[in-house]
Amino acid sequence: MTIKCIARLRSRRVVQDQLGGSDEAAVGVGGGCCWANLPQELLREVLLRIEDSESSWPQRKNVVACAGVCRSWRLIIKEIVRVPQLSGKLTFPISVKQPGPKDRLLQCFIKRNQSAQTYYLYLGLTTALTDDGKFLLAARKCRRPTCTDYIISLRAEDMSKGSNTYVGKLRSNFLGTKFTVFDGQPPCAGAKMTKSRSSRLANLKQVSPRIPFGNYPMAHISYELNMLGSRGPRKMQCVMDTIPATSIGPGGVAPTQAEFSLSNVDLLSSNPSFPSKSACMENFLSGPLSGQKDGALVLRNKAPRWHEQLQCWCLNFHGRVTVASVKNFQLVASPENGPAGPEHEKIILQFGKVGKDLFTMDYRYPISAFQAFAICLSSFDTKIACE
Repeated sequence: MTIKCIARLRSRRVVQDQLGGSDEAAVGVGGGCCWANLPQELLREVLLRIEDSESSWPQRKNVVACAGVCRSWRLIIKEIVRVPQLSGKLTFPISVKQPGPKDRLLQCFIKRNQSAQTYYLYLGLTTALTDDGKFLLAARKCRRPTCTDYIISLRAEDMSKGSNTYVGKLRSNFLGTKFTVFDGQPPCAGAKMTKSRSSRLANLKQVSPRIPFGNYPMAHISYELNMLGSRGPRKMQCVMDTIPATSIGPGGVAPTQAEFSLSNVDLLSSNPSFPSKSACMENFLSGPLSGQKDGALVLRNKAPRWHEQLQCWCLNFHGRVTVASVKNFQLVASPENGPAGPEHEKIILQFGKVGKDLFTMDYRYPISAFQAFAICLSSFDTKIACE
């Protein structure tokens, strides 16, 4: 009953904000409503119980609803909701840009619409491959004369570069052998923006010209050429520019974005329920620098073994892949990241086919759902010189 009241309160507040005038009598010192005046100890205890009880979707939407009640509620929720690498839970939209859990693979799946050339990423709610899932990201394929772009968005209904829901993009070369993953916002401190016509067009639509909106390279993916046409699996390598190689070792740290979109900072700073612009910039740019002296993390596809009886190349996907395909792969840390150890044997990302237009995508720390999704999109692209 309490959770339903919270949801109704949040909806009523949104309507009041849209009409431009909320009831001042209901506004408390917490900057939102009378609910902000609850004793902090009692409020924290209530929110902790909600956080513990609503551990999976769709019930977890109640945690998100609590964060939208008022400023004091939001601050407490942000304190008690841990990042995915510690909790293994995806709660807020920013979670898709944060590293996955350290102790296990987070199971997701991708649905492909070939006629519309769109792709949809969902978080798996059960171990079954048939559940509806929780929508996370969407991508649209855009063919160019010399390359191909995959525009990645937070909303399936709006996949344009100038939208506030734009997350980033994947761009390929003409042959489909080399790809670059671009983040729509600075992925870490020191990130350099790539100037292009698309970023200039996006800047025209942003709220403030002071906000660093554009295309920031964060990963490079390359597929080995197969000019002789020899049969066998594809060979791929991913250089994660913004993730240091030391992140996979003991005590290693991967950059974690704390705030999502700087394109909304000016709007959010005028709302007392959100932190100031300076606070957003400080939180957003926290984490290791992109120019790490110890080098960037390099991922390579795990080499499959030849099965004599089946007469095919095989990888153990532990039941998560059921259809043989050249697109299937598993990524592990490359030996060039340092001396081989147990961390080099852990699968960081695996992708495989389970139906005509259904694919599984399982990822873990130190990459995020957005990075994993972009890498998997590169496997869908036509590769003239790799087949």
